[in-house]
Amino acid sequence: MFKKLLFLSAIGISGMALSQNTVKDKMSDYLDSLLVHHKVMGSFAFAENDHPTFVKVVGFADVEKSQKANVNTQYRVGSISKTFTAVLVMKAVEEKKISLDKKLSDFYPEIPNADKITIEHLLQHRTGIHNLTDEGEYLQYNTKPQTENSLIDIIKKYQSDFEPGSKHAYSNSNYILLGFILEKIYKKSYTEIVKEKITKPLKLTLTEVGGKIDPSKNQAKSYQFVNGKYEASTETDMSIPIGAGNIISTPRELLTFILGLEKGKLLKKENVAKMKNFVDGYGYGLIKVPFGKEWGYGHTGGIDNFSSALYYFPTLKVAMAFTINQSNTDTNDISIKLIETALGKDFEIPGFKTIEIPESELQKYTGTYSSPNIPLKINIFIQDKKLMAQATGQSAFPLEATSDTNFTFDKAGIEINFYPEKNQFIIMQGGTKNTFTKEK
Repeated sequence: MFKKLLFLSAIGISGMALSQNTVKDKMSDYLDSLLVHHKVMGSFAFAENDHPTFVKVVGFADVEKSQKANVNTQYRVGSISKTFTAVLVMKAVEEKKISLDKKLSDFYPEIPNADKITIEHLLQHRTGIHNLTDEGEYLQYNTKPQTENSLIDIIKKYQSDFEPGSKHAYSNSNYILLGFILEKIYKKSYTEIVKEKITKPLKLTLTEVGGKIDPSKNQAKSYQFVNGKYEASTETDMSIPIGAGNIISTPRELLTFILGLEKGKLLKKENVAKMKNFVDGYGYGLIKVPFGKEWGYGHTGGIDNFSSALYYFPTLKVAMAFTINQSNTDTNDISIKLIETALGKDFEIPGFKTIEIPESELQKYTGTYSSPNIPLKINIFIQDKKLMAQATGQSAFPLEATSDTNFTFDKAGIEINFYPEKNQFIIMQGGTKNTFTKEK
């Protein structure tokens, strides 16, 4: 939700005293290592046999004030909020306040194709309604308060992307509309509905609709780690992502939420089953999640520089959650290691070895590179004495040297090997390799 792509310590992993008593100790050490190398700050938890058994917090809630985060620190969870909204819609269905086949035109006839779009289409991102966060203009208003009218005006001005029901395409606009529809049918604020239907029944005290971040209330700010220091991120105004990304919480409470949902504490079990009606990998506010031969469900989230994940695997009786407020690594790898740890499986701790290369040496890699197999170019340049890469139409990202010719960008799982004598590099990501050649 509302996620923007963003992007050493001298202490090496070999210099740390690793406790190997249990795999949980190793997970704790791994998260400490990520913090030491400025790879991540945040809070992490998992449940075994449907019972929370692990929680670990690393880093700061407020870097500027040296305020450390703790197990009760609240983080913005981004699109995990969509699961909350889907639960509320299904609760409204149970209470006969709405039906899944009700048309959007009953609420917002001015939205393109509203007479063809159902509540179920909104839940499953099958509406064709354009995603307002995909537009460049979004960054011109995302930090400013918005009203229902102003957001509807924004959503309705975009043409439909496809015929409703014909396919899946993720759109924050869908869940913003669901947030407003819930307010209309309950005649209460989204904040009140969340409290009444979810947090009160589950006795959650740290899960709520967020507002302006207040570190004095133990709420975390988000950061980038750039050029050797933490830089605070701008804040999306929480009037915008109503229903789509406005919840704040902790990993422990997110575990209580998803376990409570599975056990029928929020909805009748047949309605929980309907939420898992996955079409193109997406149910009602739920993503189908693979792990080996098993499948689970949950959601991920991203807003400003916060990222989060919440997964549950019914056959394994394992759940995991994290809320992160700074990341310069592949968070999916953290998810995998949390699940493995919950299952008692060992894993390898990466070494995070980096080296410093003089700017004069980096110069030989700079230039614009292209490949006959890829329809974009990659510009390699130096910024603040660091080698950077930028693909056509994308944000620039820093490259960390692991040898004289090998560079990585851990956040996206990218590795680049330079061959200056050939004026080429090989880029590897997600198991694929491509060769790029410097243009003359």
